[in-house]
Amino acid sequence: MERFDFDTNGDRIHLAVEGSTGGTTLGLHLAADVINRGKRVLWASVEMPDPARFSQLFQHLSLIESSRFHAMNFGGKFDRAIDALLEAATSLPSVGLIVMDDWCASSGRISAERLHHIERVAKECPESATVLLISKGSVDASGSTDDPIIARSADVMTKKGYQIWRLWRGTNGAKRVLVRGDTSTDVVIEDSGFVA
Repeated sequence: MERFDFDTNGDRIHLAVEGSTGGTTLGLHLAADVINRGKRVLWASVEMPDPARFSQLFQHLSLIESSRFHAMNFGGKFDRAIDALLEAATSLPSVGLIVMDDWCASSGRISAERLHHIERVAKECPESATVLLISKGSVDASGSTDDPIIARSADVMTKKGYQIWRLWRGTNGAKRVLVRGDTSTDVVIEDSGFVA
């Protein structure tokens, strides 16, 4: 099995995850790949990634390479956090990935205010940089799908320029199902990230 290549390049992605299935790990996997290509990563979240998990996914990078990972906190007002993120994304050289982990409440409707600011992120971040939003998915109460989760506000997010990705548990402990648009891929989560 080889390290999975997510093959992103300037994409706008909304990743909806089943709780505790590896959404943050997917973001860190992408971050390590982008840094390995000589680019910078901006990571914004309420809580920073687990330090042990971070070191597992970044173990193949040097200390100098790892310094291209810039973490920001969503604490305080969301609009100000977005302003700071956009300022960094447009002023720092060679930003290749912007990750917003747990950028909205874990259940219920995503507020119009948050969606407005997410549209700003899609439009104002450099076109060459991939944007990855990670949030909890929800269960489809209508019964129109057998999939374990759906992305909240998927239609609105698509209109705002985001691809919809979903991630949920597979048939055994380490197996995951990653759905990118209409394409479903079985992946396995390991200490170093995702393999296929």
